[in-house]
Amino acid sequence: MHHPVRNKNGETIASAVTNLDLHDISRAAKTYGVKGFYVVTPFADQQAIAEKIVSHWTDGYGGVYNPERKAALELVRIRESFACVVEEIRRDHPLGVQVVVTSASDKKDALRFEDFRRLLTENRSAYLLVFGTGWGLTEEFIQAADFILEPIRGGFAYNHLSVRSAAAIILDRVLGSPV
Repeated sequence: MHHPVRNKNGETIASAVTNLDLHDISRAAKTYGVKGFYVVTPFADQQAIAEKIVSHWTDGYGGVYNPERKAALELVRIRESFACVVEEIRRDHPLGVQVVVTSASDKKDALRFEDFRRLLTENRSAYLLVFGTGWGLTEEFIQAADFILEPIRGGFAYNHLSVRSAAAIILDRVLGSPV
């Protein structure tokens, strides 16, 4: 999610789409069998940049040069709003969509990684796992979700991972092979 997210002052903003996030998150998503990777930004120029990057690797020379990267970037779908994403997923999943948001902060009644893993195997709903860019999703967005996932704890006070790092860690904890 690039909107609604917060900046370092807690203000609601729309953050920029980055090339690294498109590549790294799509590759992690493909590795863990995720069905789609949505990038949400309300800005037409950011959508166009993201589409151009993805197109180079899916329709252009990049896909010929690196078919594995092409396979990962084919998961990317650029949308203007979260509502568009939810509606699109609902069309394909009549049993509903459950929204699971991430946060670097501890939240009351947070869903543990292992409980989310169990939900994915027991429930037939679609699950939409939402990561915020910038300084994270807005509190209003978080509170509107069906579930809030527990934060990644590195064992130290510092807790400000890049979205691509957080996505890889969480996908591994939820979808990776159990230890």
